Amino acid sequence: MSNAILQRFDLGGKTVVITGGGGALCGAMADALGVMGVKVAVLDISLEKAESRAQAITRCGGTALAFGCDVLDAVQLRLCRDAVCAVWGHPDLLINGAGGNDPRGSTSVEFEEPAKVDAAAQSFFDLDPAGFRHVFDLNFMGTFLTTQVFSRGMVARGKGSIVNISSMSAFMPLTKVAAYSAAKAAVSNFTQWLAVHFSHAGVRVNALAPGFFMTEQLRFLHIDAATGELLPRARQVIAHTPMGRYGEPDDLVGALVWLLSDASAFVTGVVVPVDGGFSSYSI
Repeated sequence: MSNAILQRFDLGGKTVVITGGGGALCGAMADALGVMGVKVAVLDISLEKAESRAQAITRCGGTALAFGCDVLDAVQLRLCRDAVCAVWGHPDLLINGAGGNDPRGSTSVEFEEPAKVDAAAQSFFDLDPAGFRHVFDLNFMGTFLTTQVFSRGMVARGKGSIVNISSMSAFMPLTKVAAYSAAKAAVSNFTQWLAVHFSHAGVRVNALAPGFFMTEQLRFLHIDAATGELLPRARQVIAHTPMGRYGEPDDLVGALVWLLSDASAFVTGVVVPVDGGFSSYSI
């Protein structure tokens, strides 16, 4: 019985495409899947980062290819798909990890308080529509376009698993990050819609919703560079995370493998929080 259970988690020999694979979180996913015997196509807008990740996978005995790719460019996506298919055939798995934020789509204050005049503050009324649109396009349209390109082969063969990357901001909008919250909420909604749409085609669609993970990007926003101490917003995060710490990239791997593998064969349309209890806690 135990061997049969473990076999359901086995992804060896499958092919995965992972966007944003040069980053910290998706890079950890790529590394873990490479160790498990998955052939990994690492897509990143930075070819240098994609190549670095692919080389790390091959040094550990895995198999990987690197591609520089803008997930908002359908032509580039199709070229990457054709290149992957030429070497390994149609991918079995897709992780839509490309995303990010832009200061132009975020306020610098939590509350609009007309009585407090701060000329330097960026309020809702100061948000740049172009910046807001960029954040939405990168997170949502990047997921939509990539899925449209890479899932066609899955549907044709009647099997496949797609994992999108949502966020805590999709469950309850975090203050300041207006564009990012709206975009990730759209990703979660699209995950559920597509799960239903593909349910008769044998393709499952789910999402991970990471809580707060101490990536380099977050470190500069949450840690005082001079003292190494948590900044006020970081203290808020820890106070609202029952497990009392930030996540590490490897904390995502277990849930990811479960969603990609046959261990979750009857699971589709779910958004799984990996957040140390952040989304469950209230006072």
